[in-house]
Amino acid sequence: MAYTYDELKDKTVGELREIAKDTGHDDLKGALQMNKEHLLPVLCRVLGIQTHHHVVTGIDKPGLKAKMRELKKQRDAALEAQDHDTLKDVRRQLHRINHEIRAHMD
Repeated sequence: MAYTYDELKDKTVGELREIAKDTGHDDLKGALQMNKEHLLPVLCRVLGIQTHHHVVTGIDKPGLKAKMRELKKQRDAALEAQDHDTLKDVRRQLHRINHEIRAHMD
């Protein structure tokens, strides 16, 4: 039977172990000892199922990530200089950008 990522994600770890046992693939030999968090990606890879990725829509994520890299450099410089006011401001900006990215995830 062909599964989708969402179908597998909704199954219990016991059901996933049964599916892994039925495939008989070498990568799934230790499936009985794996928890769901580790078993699901391996099972998806073996079955050729594309794993689910969060999609960010409505914002320029690469642009925001570039801004975050620049802010992290400023944060490191502020830490080195022990400039607490600048450090607080930069950390606040990083927090806001992270919040914006998370708010746009589907």
